[in-house]
Amino acid sequence: MGTCNLRRGISPLQAELEALVWAMQCMLRHRKLTIVFETDCSDVVKMVSKPEEWPAFAAILEEFCRCRMEFTSFSIVHIPRIKNTKADKLARSARVLPTDVFYVNSVPPTWISELA
Repeated sequence: MGTCNLRRGISPLQAELEALVWAMQCMLRHRKLTIVFETDCSDVVKMVSKPEEWPAFAAILEEFCRCRMEFTSFSIVHIPRIKNTKADKLARSARVLPTDVFYVNSVPPTWISELA
């Protein structure tokens, strides 16, 4: 579980993709090389499956491909949004904070319960 508030003003789809790359980089830094990422954004799954069909995102998709090569086992799967409520809450909470937020842990931060 992790959160990061990224640059303001980018599209939601670009934010999803950049968040995935950030999460991948975090896992690589922690030497977690066998990983399954879950996302409720079906377009991200499509983008990383066929990056050549998304030329507007070429730079970030190149970074995705570079990171993906470092994993010994990597997969990304689409899950329904209803099964991703904690991650959605974490993302929404990071967006409203005025400072940079980086959070990586196996449990949600204590402040997330205050957002319910």
